[in-house]
Amino acid sequence: MYATKIKMKHGCYSSGSLLEIDSVYIEGCKDPGFFKKAVLHDFLKENPGAIQVKIWPYPNVVPATSSAGEKYVRSTPNDYTHDNLLDLPRE
Repeated sequence: MYATKIKMKHGCYSSGSLLEIDSVYIEGCKDPGFFKKAVLHDFLKENPGAIQVKIWPYPNVVPATSSAGEKYVRSTPNDYTHDNLLDLPRE
């Protein structure tokens, strides 16, 4: 499955923070669409490696938790200076 676009929280369209992502569009599943980041976090805890960002080098999407306890997702680190999820098209 691939993450192909993101939807930011209201008023945060230009944000560079992963915590401001509201939902991620997932394709390659039987019901493609936007999924809230907390739902993806829980899914990836049970299914590590199941979703990649559809941007080369196709890093895995992994669960993370903020210092305030907020569930979110990020991509595995690579040579880019910021997270690949933030390079996906935004709606």
